[in-house]
Amino acid sequence: MTNQEETMKNIISLAKRRGFIYPGSDIYGGLAGTYDYGPLGVTLKKNIENLWWKMHVDLREDMYGLDSAILMNPKVWEASGHVGGFNDPLVSDLKTKKRYRADHLLEEAGLDPTGLSLSEMGELIIKHNLKSPEGNQLSEPQQFNMMFKTTVGSIDGADTTVYLRPETAQGMFVNFKNIIDSFHPLLPFGIAQIGRAFRNEIAPRDFIFRVRELEIMELEYFVHEDDWLGLFEYWLERSRIWFRALGFEPGDIKEVEIPDGERAHYSKRTVDFHFRYPHKFDEIGGLAYRTDYDLKSHIESSSVDLSYHDAINNKRFVPHVIEPTYGVGRHVLAVLTKAYTVDKLGEDDRVFLKLPVHLAPIKVAVFPLLKNKPDLVAKAEEVYNLLKKDVPQIMWDDNGNIGKRYRRQDEIGTPYCLTIDFDTLVDKTVTVRDRDTGLQTRASLEEFIAQLKTAIDHYQTL
Repeated sequence: MTNQEETMKNIISLAKRRGFIYPGSDIYGGLAGTYDYGPLGVTLKKNIENLWWKMHVDLREDMYGLDSAILMNPKVWEASGHVGGFNDPLVSDLKTKKRYRADHLLEEAGLDPTGLSLSEMGELIIKHNLKSPEGNQLSEPQQFNMMFKTTVGSIDGADTTVYLRPETAQGMFVNFKNIIDSFHPLLPFGIAQIGRAFRNEIAPRDFIFRVRELEIMELEYFVHEDDWLGLFEYWLERSRIWFRALGFEPGDIKEVEIPDGERAHYSKRTVDFHFRYPHKFDEIGGLAYRTDYDLKSHIESSSVDLSYHDAINNKRFVPHVIEPTYGVGRHVLAVLTKAYTVDKLGEDDRVFLKLPVHLAPIKVAVFPLLKNKPDLVAKAEEVYNLLKKDVPQIMWDDNGNIGKRYRRQDEIGTPYCLTIDFDTLVDKTVTVRDRDTGLQTRASLEEFIAQLKTAIDHYQTL
């Protein structure tokens, strides 16, 4: 097992043991490509989403939030090109009938599938005598549409086929006219949402990196065609600021310019952002210049006017679109990967999550030094209740000795632990233990609250 594989294994183990992420349908043996977020995981995820929303919607004057429906008229997906073109190359194990991504098998064999047709992939598979993971012969590659189908209606024979949306973007495009009519925004402006999407992945893998049910943080920024280049560079820099706000360093993120012939059919320019995951540098988000493809496609399909009237110049035109998009689950995995740390504290090895304060699901844990001393417990409860008014993400822990409590909090990434001891009863100071250094200092509760708020605000205002 490589160091990278060992790291992923350890992150998966910690995530389940400490209540971050559980396998979906766990008591029934699971379902491939599905995961449930536990109490700490859902808080970490919400902290990431709330930070994104604050930076991209709440603190801006040119952004409009949206929460569009998962089920949409199937004509939406015909117009967007998903019905005819949202495909992955599939091969089957001829013996077990299990399905695999042809491009993934080629990559794992050290071959580059980029830009290859189905027949060219098939030729490479034959040439290099590639087998399935079980060692069996493979079928010819074929296209596999990744959209989940379902039906609406209650009368046999009269049901309508619909799809679980494979992306959130189209919900923003079909609501473009509604936003225009309701708010009359001036260009440039954006529509943003965080929502679920569904992709029938042939081979989910790498923990929560590639799953069948996912969440996306995404915005569509509508611009005049003449302004797209400058605004593309603007959103490129905004993406860099976003990654810094997550605590990532320049070496953690790689920007990949997608060349002609490899971009999505709607894109004139795309930059993908790759994070250094345990398995490899892989995509965490992207920035695409979608031109006016989507709005024009929906105009043609629906016969509804989705143009924009520039009142200043008295001109009507179809805006172009710049799209920054980020995968929520991939962000959670990236944050856990970046935070996962093994070091030596004193004589002991320890594992801890070096989470930024504003992302940590628990900001502070409160301990009474001894659980069998009523005065200490009462004072600790008083401190806990007072702190919770200012810092809701707080935990009480009186189980085991102080050393064991510290280790538990280290593993879930709690930045600070407060111990209420006998000195607290005299001078109202508490022992503050820092997660990263293990150092302990004494401070008044007021001093600590100010210190904690400063740490949180430092990250949120990057």
